[in-house]
Amino acid sequence: MRLYLLARNPTDSVTDGFLPAARRLGLDVTVLTDQPAAHRRRAPEPETLGCDVRDFRAVISRVSAHHRPAAVFTNSDHLQTQAALAAEYFGLPAKSWRAALATKDKAEMRRRLAAAGAAAVRAAKLPAGADPAAAAGAAGVPYPCVVKPREGVASEDVVLAADAAELVRRCAEIRARRPGEALVVEEFLDGELYTLETLGDGRVRHQLGGFHTELSPPPHFIEERMAYVPAHPAPVTAQVLAQLDALGVGFGICHTEFVVRAGRARIVEVNYRAVGDQCDLLLARLLGVPLFEHVLRTHLGEPLPADLGARTDGRARLSYPCAAAAGTLTAAPGPADLVVDGVELAYRPLRAVGERHELHRTNRDFLGVARAVGTDQARVDRVVAEFLAAQRWEITP
Repeated sequence: MRLYLLARNPTDSVTDGFLPAARRLGLDVTVLTDQPAAHRRRAPEPETLGCDVRDFRAVISRVSAHHRPAAVFTNSDHLQTQAALAAEYFGLPAKSWRAALATKDKAEMRRRLAAAGAAAVRAAKLPAGADPAAAAGAAGVPYPCVVKPREGVASEDVVLAADAAELVRRCAEIRARRPGEALVVEEFLDGELYTLETLGDGRVRHQLGGFHTELSPPPHFIEERMAYVPAHPAPVTAQVLAQLDALGVGFGICHTEFVVRAGRARIVEVNYRAVGDQCDLLLARLLGVPLFEHVLRTHLGEPLPADLGARTDGRARLSYPCAAAAGTLTAAPGPADLVVDGVELAYRPLRAVGERHELHRTNRDFLGVARAVGTDQARVDRVVAEFLAAQRWEITP
């Protein structure tokens, strides 16, 4: 059986998660990507073919002229709609392309949720050239508000604006970097930030827990630390699942970010893929289940078990040391795998010594990731904090 995996840039989720899982399932894998050289350097084993994966017609043509597909799958934020359309064309199990489009397009997501009466958020779409202050005022968006690319990822160019003047300035800055791209202005959702990780086959939907996320100080939203939450309060989970139902989300794996304030849960964004930045690798280890295999099996048309057999006693933390300035990384720790006081800790560099980078104020500023698993949250937190405190990163302007 052949799996077609659509991808843009290489990611840890694909290289260290889904490709090894496909091998364990005995699948023949063809990677379709618009960056074939980068994927061949990172993972030379699978067949890798060049393709304009942003165009579903090009994907269908490439697959049709190659081998018969058993599944078409992607873990990319950018390619969910294309993969869903291609899978549907070949009569294969897939996410709804309508749900994939509605979750990727943040303006459409707000419209769909509002129309369903599911935790409406005041928001306005800003086409290229639109006056942001006027659009926000017409939609009744209060200050402070958040401006973001309509189809952005990873908190890139997501920023808080305190008033109309700052909103106009922030939009001008984003448009200079993203000419012609539509933006969204929406009310700032104050409260604690959490995630819910789900996995479904269209019949059952498993809740895999989630994370409590600690962000950098405003006006930017960099995810600096995440602690695992085995289960959210039932009323909160019910609210989030109802909003996902309104969007048509239920097949495959999904990473949903939401804010809770006074018991009210409102979605920030839905990433119709596995949680990234190595959280998915940690989740598989923490739950003790073949998570990546389960995801691929759903796209092969296999039902999920009624009980995944996941562990419930695990606790975990991820921390991301961040660059504070632009420059060349001249000193940094290497990879490490340790067991300290019963806590398993893994550190992986995300930037090589000698690389020069600008300051992005997104997860592209991450220098590395420390992920730790244990059974006591306080001990896990302490081991991570002590490990990071003993390391040294130097950036030369």
